[in-house]
Amino acid sequence: MTQATDTIRTLVIERVMPHPPEKIWRALTEVPLLDEWLMKSDFQPIAGHKFNFRTEPSPHWNGIVDGEVLAIVPQEQLAYRWEASGLKTVVTWTLTPTEGGTHLRIEQSGFRPENTGSYEGAQFGWGRMLDALERTLAQA
Repeated sequence: MTQATDTIRTLVIERVMPHPPEKIWRALTEVPLLDEWLMKSDFQPIAGHKFNFRTEPSPHWNGIVDGEVLAIVPQEQLAYRWEASGLKTVVTWTLTPTEGGTHLRIEQSGFRPENTGSYEGAQFGWGRMLDALERTLAQA
């Protein structure tokens, strides 16, 4: 019997950034910029492309995220599979132009009840990564 606590969770973080969608899109899809704010990767913005994000291992994970580009609408939306240490989720970026910038929304969906630690870690981690993205955009 499934209980209410068995609900799949989704993490959503939204920010308005003072940069045009084109600039943010480059930071989300171009490897040299991704390397600066997210992780080293062999990412390509092509639907079906399988890639890895790589960073230093920690006691909690091996530092590797397996991904696959699921959907891509240039300068509007990017979705990819995000699998690491048994976690299987989907990350979706949505860019919406605003006056003087872009509303950026990241959604990571598919957290199962047993992924509570990963969900909490993602809240903290994406906050830090978005701060790093903003620093990268300010310098680019």
